[in-house]
Amino acid sequence: MPDQAHLPSVETLYSDHHGWLQGWLRRKLGNQFDAADLAHDTFVRVLRSRDQDVIREPRAYLATVANGLVVSHWRRKALEHAWLDMLAAQPEAVVPSPEQRALILETLEQIAALLDGLPDRVREIFLFSQIDGLTYPQIASRLGITVNIVQKAMTRAVAQCYKALYLHG
Repeated sequence: MPDQAHLPSVETLYSDHHGWLQGWLRRKLGNQFDAADLAHDTFVRVLRSRDQDVIREPRAYLATVANGLVVSHWRRKALEHAWLDMLAAQPEAVVPSPEQRALILETLEQIAALLDGLPDRVREIFLFSQIDGLTYPQIASRLGITVNIVQKAMTRAVAQCYKALYLHG
């Protein structure tokens, strides 16, 4: 068991490393506003973590947590960009209202968060099924894999969604 007297408190962790983390994030993201948001979110994750009492390498730990948030941030930006591109291609009569757009983007972000942590292939299979409406044999054919692999991937993706919805939130 680690010596608790030598481990930093969250307050110490924040005061000693917040400026460094925000600078690190600013260099990765290219702007101070997103960096400030993600630095805040990183410390919120640390506060919620069961591991906060055993942080031995604070900057490495914070960078790991923050990097996961950066990946999610870029994924949300890519979803938003794809959605806006799709909207731009629609005839004017089909374009949803600003309120509908906000709800759709929020839903897309929630879906992305539900699938966070899944391997790329599992996420791809899930999206082919749920967004594109492809059948398991169609997905298997498109990806050059067996239907059994598609079924296992879907089971894993649905289990991840269940855990995110009912066990963590």
